[in-house]
Amino acid sequence: RNKRDTGLAPGAAAEPRALNSVAVIGAGIMGAGIAEASLKRKLAVTLTDARQDALLHGARSVMEGVSYSKQKRGPDVQRAIEFAPLLNATAADSEVAACDLIIEAVVENIDVKRDVYQRLEPQLQETAILASNTSTIPITRLAEKLVRPEQFCGIHFFNPVRKMQLVEVIRGKKTSDATIATAVAYAKRIGKMPIVVNDGPGFLVNRLLLPYLNESLELLLEGATIESIERAAKKFGMPLGPVALFDMVGIDTAMYAGRVMWEAFPDRIVASPILPALVKAGMLGQKTGSGFFSYQGKKGRAEPNPKLREIIDRYKRAPQEFTPEQLTARLFLPILLEATRILDDKIVRDVRDIDLGLIFGLGFPPFKGGLLFWADTLGAAKVVEMLKPLEHLGARTKPTARLLEMAKTGAKFYDQPAV
Repeated sequence: RNKRDTGLAPGAAAEPRALNSVAVIGAGIMGAGIAEASLKRKLAVTLTDARQDALLHGARSVMEGVSYSKQKRGPDVQRAIEFAPLLNATAADSEVAACDLIIEAVVENIDVKRDVYQRLEPQLQETAILASNTSTIPITRLAEKLVRPEQFCGIHFFNPVRKMQLVEVIRGKKTSDATIATAVAYAKRIGKMPIVVNDGPGFLVNRLLLPYLNESLELLLEGATIESIERAAKKFGMPLGPVALFDMVGIDTAMYAGRVMWEAFPDRIVASPILPALVKAGMLGQKTGSGFFSYQGKKGRAEPNPKLREIIDRYKRAPQEFTPEQLTARLFLPILLEATRILDDKIVRDVRDIDLGLIFGLGFPPFKGGLLFWADTLGAAKVVEMLKPLEHLGARTKPTARLLEMAKTGAKFYDQPAV
């Protein structure tokens, strides 16, 4: 379906605009990754950053990425010569504004992002598309002060960009079909797999990721060990557990994303004290050498972080024992409930998009066919049964009306037609 999918509703016939140049604002890990992916497909790329040192570092990492040769197991001078003329690292807004597509990848802060747009939008070409790589902030909110909100959308890449195939293309309230068609064509051109989603906090993947991460923090405070949580997730088939994922994403990033989600869904997201405590201690995950794990050893491998114990002990509740089955239910059933709410909110056009998003965006085990496919193999009635012992946790583990209805009628997620 995806190769042919234009990202538009049936009957909509907007042609994608021709793209020859892409600008990326923000030369951090994500921005450099987006620039590299675009450059590899021979698009002219302009990279910029407010900090000169960050720009130089980002440009260097882009060139290292595109000139890497598998055969030589290192940089290939010929490749570097071929790609170098296509990369322009600059501090000049006018050079950024001259591009066909401008992707903003600055910090996850609505005011900072809006400032960038206010400064740049008046200088853009009339046909240019402006996009944000935001992971959680609704596109409609980001577009509020834009003169041309119809030429604005979300193009959300996943970290590490080099490895992750998925790209969420997010449609704000005023985004035009032509803008969506262009963003989808761009994602495919650089070898990614786009899924078009409607606007809402966390879009698709992060909205599903949050219950999973959130539950792992709650389990830690209820007495589960990091080892047992990670083991349960991996045994289920995840490539890495939720705790290691926090360290990979960055604990400060996870905390900001969590705050956006908590503001949107306060009844289902618990604001855990663990993340702010880690941020305050400067333990932000892999990037600072310690987070939930320590990466100070010779090989930089994850080892237990001795300082974590006192943070968890500070907030721990009456400790409980958990069986592996209980841990699996706690980690994965809240994601499934959130997926049913995403269907109710019409965030996706097709149940398959949820499963594709989770497999390619979060590493959900492909052998289970995706989250909703897995739920269909259990049956809705069995899922409702599995949720009963968790009802004391409140709204986040209460079966939704859709799930209860499916349990009654025996309906399956995959019976539902695409929109």
